[in-house]
Amino acid sequence: MDGTALLRWGRTCLAGLEHRREEINALNVFPVPDADTGTNLLATMRAAVEAGEAAAWADGSAAVAVAVAMAHGATVGARGNSGIILSQVLRGVADTVHGGPFTADSLRAALARASELVREALSVPIEGTILTVLDCATAAAAACPDQELADVALAAADGAAKALGDTPFQLGVLRRAGVVDAGARGLVVLLDSLVAVTRGEAPTRPEYPRPAAADRSAPAGEAEPQYEVMYLLADSDERKVAALRARLGELGDSVVVVGDGSGSWSAHVHCADAGAAVEAGIAAGMLSRIRVENVAFASHADISEASSGLGAADRATRANPGELSDGDASRAGPARGEGVAGSVPPADSTQVVAGALGPSVAPADRGILAVVAGAGAATLFEDAGAVVLAGEPVTAATLLAAIRRMPNREVLVLPNGALPAHELVAVGVAARDAHRDVLLLPSASMVQGLAALAVHDRGRIAVDDAFAMSEAAATTRWGSLRAATERALTMVGTCEPGDGLGLAGHDVVVIERDVRAAGRTLLDRLLAFGGELVTLLMGAAAPEGLGDELAAHIAQNFPGVEVIVYSGGQQGDSVQIGVE
Repeated sequence: MDGTALLRWGRTCLAGLEHRREEINALNVFPVPDADTGTNLLATMRAAVEAGEAAAWADGSAAVAVAVAMAHGATVGARGNSGIILSQVLRGVADTVHGGPFTADSLRAALARASELVREALSVPIEGTILTVLDCATAAAAACPDQELADVALAAADGAAKALGDTPFQLGVLRRAGVVDAGARGLVVLLDSLVAVTRGEAPTRPEYPRPAAADRSAPAGEAEPQYEVMYLLADSDERKVAALRARLGELGDSVVVVGDGSGSWSAHVHCADAGAAVEAGIAAGMLSRIRVENVAFASHADISEASSGLGAADRATRANPGELSDGDASRAGPARGEGVAGSVPPADSTQVVAGALGPSVAPADRGILAVVAGAGAATLFEDAGAVVLAGEPVTAATLLAAIRRMPNREVLVLPNGALPAHELVAVGVAARDAHRDVLLLPSASMVQGLAALAVHDRGRIAVDDAFAMSEAAATTRWGSLRAATERALTMVGTCEPGDGLGLAGHDVVVIERDVRAAGRTLLDRLLAFGGELVTLLMGAAAPEGLGDELAAHIAQNFPGVEVIVYSGGQQGDSVQIGVE
């Protein structure tokens, strides 16, 4: 099979999973009915096929290009435990296809590799599930004496089908319900699809009975509310992934952490503390596509008998599903600072948390946490009623720890540009719990944070207060001045060391001979659209008298505009400028 044939297999799998989706959903009773294993398998395979089609369009019909793309697409698009395990079957194919086509020997090696990957990925392997069925398919393919791909595919599919029929005798929860394992049923669909592509006709399989309605209900009164947490992980390594897998195993069960072989991992866990699961991911790498869904588990007895990260363990009855669609979160190093949450170890660094971050107490009222650089700026925010997280660099872990130390039921966070948006998503997910609401406001700079604080009103409800503060921050045009330290190409030309750079937001828009000239030009541009108040936050490296010079320039050229000059003491920017 070349890449085109592999794509034909993927499309045949899609058709088969679509046809069997409701059947597979109904079979899922491990350990309580989940009713979406078939849906998850279908969504994952769809992501794989779309990635494979894109690769085929770009690279032609090379089997390796399509196989690698399908494995990556399945990993990043995986849904549920079953989807993650499906991604490892496709990774097995990708890992064993090299310069030539996909052959009978490739299939044998791919199944063996997939079986190995799945066992490594599971926190608690349980027999009588897709794991066992995959092992049996691997053994049947290895024992087949034929050298035609079609014959080995048929042997693997028949071996999987026989093992599927035996799953009720291996797992008590399946035996009591009188059903086979749902995830394993999906695997048989994949292998039968391979037979259909290579032989022209799919094998005939028996109809698998579905559980009665009574068997699909979790024991009332014994169900425990839990969460299903999934996310993608990048910028990590095998050591960090192993630590993440162990940590998720401590937090809950149904743990699977798998990779695509190209630097992307997908993680899944069922646990009571969704925030802690996300925090574990933050410590392991860069997060994205965070999904948190409410689920209801079976009794402890059922879980102890049949708990694992297996295809049939896409368990739980979903209620009020919520997803952070493509919500990005990111990597953060270990926390550094004083007065941080006990789960984040302190270290000997300059990171400090100034303000009322004393011993944890019962949440009450509303508090504002501001990320600030510079002693003068810290005083400004504290005087305005904010608790200050100061010091550089601020990481997602230190921000999370500071939020958890806030003694308030409602916490509004002014990140002031210290972290990118995708890291803030992860912090927000990890910080929220049943006792605390956390709202992260879109302040991209300290001058925007000061504008937001100016309209803060504790008398409003939190959502209205956050909206007013966010609007104030968003309508504050801001820029900054700094001196170039090296020759560099910017969007407005090449700068030389010592040149003055004027930035509007994060983009260089002015290059002048020095910072003073750049400041005058930048102010002209920022005030060209109007303005009533200009805030100048002077940095530690600002030339002497620069604040007075810029204020005089505004008074001369923009009469009626009020100017306030503060000593911020921040490093990097000579001046931060806010226009309201």
